[in-house]
Amino acid sequence: MFDQLSEKLDGVLSGFRQRGVLTEPMIRDGLREIRRYLLEADVNYQVTREFLKRVEEKALGERVLKSVSPGQQIVKIVHEELTATLGEKRSALEIAAVPPTAVMMVGLQGSGKTTTAGKLARKMKREMRQTRLVACDVYRPAAVEQLQTLGEQVGVPVYAEPGSTDVVGIAERALETARRERDRVVIFDTAGRLQIDEEMMDELKRLRAAIQPAEILFVADGMTGQEAVKIAQGFDEALDVSGVVLTKMDGDARGGAALSIYGVTGRPIKYLGVGEKLDGLEDFHPERMAGRILQQGDVVGLVEKAEAAFDQEQTAKLEKKVMGGGRFDLEDFLTALRQLQNLGPLENLLKLMPGVNNKMLKNIKVDPQRMKHIEAIILSMTSAERKRPELLNGSRRVRISRGSGRPVNEINRLVSQFKDMQKLMKQMKGLQGMMPRMPNTSGMPMFGGRKMN
Repeated sequence: MFDQLSEKLDGVLSGFRQRGVLTEPMIRDGLREIRRYLLEADVNYQVTREFLKRVEEKALGERVLKSVSPGQQIVKIVHEELTATLGEKRSALEIAAVPPTAVMMVGLQGSGKTTTAGKLARKMKREMRQTRLVACDVYRPAAVEQLQTLGEQVGVPVYAEPGSTDVVGIAERALETARRERDRVVIFDTAGRLQIDEEMMDELKRLRAAIQPAEILFVADGMTGQEAVKIAQGFDEALDVSGVVLTKMDGDARGGAALSIYGVTGRPIKYLGVGEKLDGLEDFHPERMAGRILQQGDVVGLVEKAEAAFDQEQTAKLEKKVMGGGRFDLEDFLTALRQLQNLGPLENLLKLMPGVNNKMLKNIKVDPQRMKHIEAIILSMTSAERKRPELLNGSRRVRISRGSGRPVNEINRLVSQFKDMQKLMKQMKGLQGMMPRMPNTSGMPMFGGRKMN
C-alpha cells in the first residue's frame, strides 16, 4: 500500500534534504508537487488542502528557513502532519466494563465484512478473550455457512439460527448465550447491501438498540478510494460508527481512503485488512503508518510481527544454542528460514526497515518459490549431512540434486550462503539483533544473493 505515493513523496523530500539552503519559492514549489501527488493518490481535496496549509505554515517559519538542516525540518513537519491526518494516535478496540463486549460489523456487500469478522475473532482469541461470532446476515446466500467455516478455522463458536430472518431476535438470543457462557467479546456479522438503503439502515438501527454495542465498526474496501469515504459518511450519519476497518489494503498502491477517512468523518481507522489469510488484520498506528509512507520504516511493527509469528520455543532453543557457542547447522538454518517465512512476503518485511526504499526493492529479485527449493534441498540430505555440511562432497551433492529436483549449482550456492550465515550467527549477540542486519541481503538465499545498491 502507498507504494506510488511513497515513491513520489520521497522524490520531493529528497530534493529538500539535498539543499543546504531553502527559500520560500523552493518550499512552495515542492508543496505544489506534494499537492498533485496526494490528489493523484485519490486523497480527498479538502483533506489535502488542510494538510498542505498546516505544513506550509510551519515550513515557512523562521525556525525552518534559518535552521542548519531546513530539509530535515520539513521532513519532520510532513511526518507530524501526516500523522495528524491519519488520526494522530492509535485508537484501540473499546472493551466494555461489564462483559461481553458487543461489536457490530457494518458495511456494504463485498467489502470483506464477514472475513474481517473472522479475522477480528482470531485476534481477540489470541489476546486471551473468549469470543463468539454471531451470524446476523440472513439474506446473502451461504453467508451463515461462510461465518461458520471461519469460526471453525479460528476456533471460535458461531451462534446462528439457520432459516430465521428475525435479525434482532437472533442477536438478543446470541447475547443471552454469550452471557451464560461467559464470553468476553461477541462479534455480530450484519447484512450488507450493494448500496445504502433505508431498509438496511433501519434494521441496523434496531439491531444497535437491542445489543447496545461498545463498537460499531464500518468495514470498507480500501481500493474504492473516495467512494469508501462517502459510504463511511452515510453509515456514520445513520449509526454513529465508532471506528473504521479498511480491507484489501495490500492491493491498493495509492492509499487515498486511508489518508482521507479520518479527516472527512472524524472516525479513527482501527484496523487494516491485508491479505486473505485470517492473520491478516493489523492494528492501525497513525505515526507508524506516516513513517511507512515516508519510507522511514516501522521497526516496532516489524518486532511485533516477529513476536506474533515466531514459535517462541523454537526461537528460545536456537538462541540458547547460538549464544552458548553451539554449532549452527543446516537444520537450524531451515528452522530459522521457516520462522522468517511465517512473517509473510519478504519484500513487505523489508519495507518496514529504516533506510529501505522502493528504489532499493526494485533491485532485489525476490523469488517466492526459493524458500520451497531450499527446504527441498535440505530435506533431501541425511541427518548427518545437515549436522555436518562439510560432508557434502561432489557425489553427495549429485544425490541431493536428484532427490530435491534442483540443479547441483543451486546446492553449491546454498552451501556457500549457509557458510555466510554461520559467520553472521557468530557475530550475533541475540536473535533480535538479526533483524536490523537484514537489509544487507547479499548472503541471504531467498534474495538470490543480490545486493541492494
